[in-house]
Amino acid sequence: MKIAKIALVPLLMTGSVHAEGLYYVGTEVLESLPLKWSVGANVMYDDNVSPGSASEESSMSLNGYVGVSLVNVTPRTTWDVYARLGLISYFDNPEGTDDINYQVKTGINLTHRFSERLRYSSRNFISFDLEPDYSYGYANTRSIGETLFWQTDNSVGFRWSERFATYTGLSLSGTDYQDVQNNDRFTWTAYTQGRYQLSPTTVLTAEYRYGVTTGNGVSSDSTNQYLLGGIEHRFSPNSVAILRAGAQFRDVDDGDSSNSPYLELALNSQLTAEFRLKMFARYGLESYDTVQTLFLPLPTTVEYDARKTLRLGIDAVYTISPMLSVFGGIDYIPSSFEDGRRIDNGLGVPDSEEDVINATLGLSVRVTNNVSGSLSYTHTNSTSDFNGRDYDRNRISLGVNAQF
Repeated sequence: MKIAKIALVPLLMTGSVHAEGLYYVGTEVLESLPLKWSVGANVMYDDNVSPGSASEESSMSLNGYVGVSLVNVTPRTTWDVYARLGLISYFDNPEGTDDINYQVKTGINLTHRFSERLRYSSRNFISFDLEPDYSYGYANTRSIGETLFWQTDNSVGFRWSERFATYTGLSLSGTDYQDVQNNDRFTWTAYTQGRYQLSPTTVLTAEYRYGVTTGNGVSSDSTNQYLLGGIEHRFSPNSVAILRAGAQFRDVDDGDSSNSPYLELALNSQLTAEFRLKMFARYGLESYDTVQTLFLPLPTTVEYDARKTLRLGIDAVYTISPMLSVFGGIDYIPSSFEDGRRIDNGLGVPDSEEDVINATLGLSVRVTNNVSGSLSYTHTNSTSDFNGRDYDRNRISLGVNAQF
């Protein structure tokens, strides 16, 4: 099977990081790949199928999936298309859960170079899943049912000189929680970024973003503005880091305005031939999950105008031999919910805290050139001031995957 070459394109024209998850550092595929299929299945034991519910129940489940990908590279245009469809079926149906839950993840990325100076970039992603993908920066914990998350980012880059370029674009995103009220969001963000090539391996950036978030139910609309400076540095052909930091200014309709430091960090590094490490960090004021229920002492709906959140993710793979590799990762999400007010009368409420840790460790074994197996363990801990969001969860998964 032909392996696609993935390179870190010249930093001056790398572009934005909005639409490929928080791990994204601007990699670009350099060779075409023919249509590739993958099929697989995982058997999982879960000791807390409905975390946060009144009763803690365990169950076995079967997760089957099929995936497809295609990469087409020409001198002017690069297409990268992928999709994965699957389902989770529980052997025992715990109370409050569906027999079958569906999974969809698909993306289409396009880069078109009109000339050496002008390029268009479009990155698009859709996810419909029961388990949250923390690397996309919207989930804080598992919800009751499936969640739809989508994002599209379209931008135009122009290189004005050998050292200076700009990117201007529009990002749209949305979340739709099937069984949770007041948490759906739609956000559009316009941005412009200046890029100065300080050296062959370093680019300095300055960026302004203006975004508007619309909430459903009793959740308020909000406006967020960002003033950011940054640096992008290539340590080696296989190691790149992106850092942006500055200030965020948030204004909530019918609520309080607030300011906060803002930080984005992404690192992708092939440290040795055997060891690959990725990480991200993001800190700022988020518009997700701001409506909660407090018992004061009766159930009361509360909205927090300032949710300060740090998102930290680390993902690593170590290849022991051509047949065996070890993989693992951790997500850490502490959140501080501030400037809360009751929906019924507007009175203030105390601040609340929530911490989520999700860690995975596993082994992958290559059986043949096209078939591999895996064994993994995942532990999730949520410590929260909110009722029903305190839980521990352990999952063990045994899987097999084939590519052709």
